[in-house]
Amino acid sequence: MSRLVAGKLALVTGAGSGIGREVCRVLAREGANVVAADQNVKTAQETVATLEGAEHIALNIHVNDRNSVETAFKDVVKQFSKPPTIIVNSAGITRDNFLAKLSDNDFDDVINVNLKGTFLIMQAAVKAMIEGNATKDSSIINVSSIIATRGNIGQSNYSASKAGVIAMTKSASMEFGQFGIRVNTVLPGFIDTPMTAIVPDKVKEMFIKRIPLQRLGKPQEVAEVIVFLASDRSSYINGTSIEVTGGMN
Repeated sequence: MSRLVAGKLALVTGAGSGIGREVCRVLAREGANVVAADQNVKTAQETVATLEGAEHIALNIHVNDRNSVETAFKDVVKQFSKPPTIIVNSAGITRDNFLAKLSDNDFDDVINVNLKGTFLIMQAAVKAMIEGNATKDSSIINVSSIIATRGNIGQSNYSASKAGVIAMTKSASMEFGQFGIRVNTVLPGFIDTPMTAIVPDKVKEMFIKRIPLQRLGKPQEVAEVIVFLASDRSSYINGTSIEVTGGMN
């Protein structure tokens, strides 16, 4: 049986843990060469050490810094002699507080990583694809959150950043479609990751009661959807958002 993304080059941000790490594993399992990018290169290297196959690298990147992003893409093209044609924007942070108490720095930090970071990666990726004549059957998947559409107490900055990712994805899909580049969003629900590990048990129980499947999601369950969107099996899916929430209401 042929693998979903055999021979393709993929770049995944936030690859050092959680959903990003699992995306790298599923991409490698399905035949891709993976660039595991993270601001913590040590955790990215740990991810690479778990991957099937040999042609994978860890890459240091700060997604909210233009110079870091542009340098990273130049390094990838130089090493592989081609640009990545699968891009997964999974890097994200939270700085939770009630809106009335939220500091400018905590608001700006979340917007800069979650929203601006997605913008900078997409911009650099598409430029590299066009310059490398590698736009056909390319796919960008941006990781948003169900919080973007539902909101959540104490996460006005996070929900705004992730709602912005959805809106930007829709615009990008209209602009890049002419080149053969698809852009979609995945909206995870309450997933068992390091980001949610710090949530108090009582709050977790409250969320689980809102999930018909009565459990947290697994990073692999999100990763499988992302890799489907990266593959040619989703060749007519563009500009849409897919919820991976267990039916959370």
